Amino acid sequence: MSGQGSTAASVAPSISVHYVQVQTTTDSRAEAMELARAAVEARLAACAQVAGPIASTYWWEDGIERAEEWLLMLKLPAAGYQALADFLAQRHSYDEPEIVATPIVAGSDAYLSWIAEETRQV
Repeated sequence: MSGQGSTAASVAPSISVHYVQVQTTTDSRAEAMELARAAVEARLAACAQVAGPIASTYWWEDGIERAEEWLLMLKLPAAGYQALADFLAQRHSYDEPEIVATPIVAGSDAYLSWIAEETRQV
């Protein structure tokens, strides 16, 4: 490679992101289920899935922590990310919750249309 500051991001094909999957973790199934219900009820996500328990290992306050957590995954239009992130940050019990979005780069037209329809504010 030439020394022109090439990065993986500049090599990847340009993909327009219209939908995302947002994930967060909680320390209880009850909290994950409540966040899922509230986000879908508010139409911030078309669908929410809770999986777990999962085993997490991470740095926190200068030490390695291990915890059993529950994974919450939400599907929504990319334009709605900030509203959902604000909602999760406000309602989450963690001081610094994981709130990350992964692009949905492909999906069936019917499913993606369903996401758009179910997150329309009424």
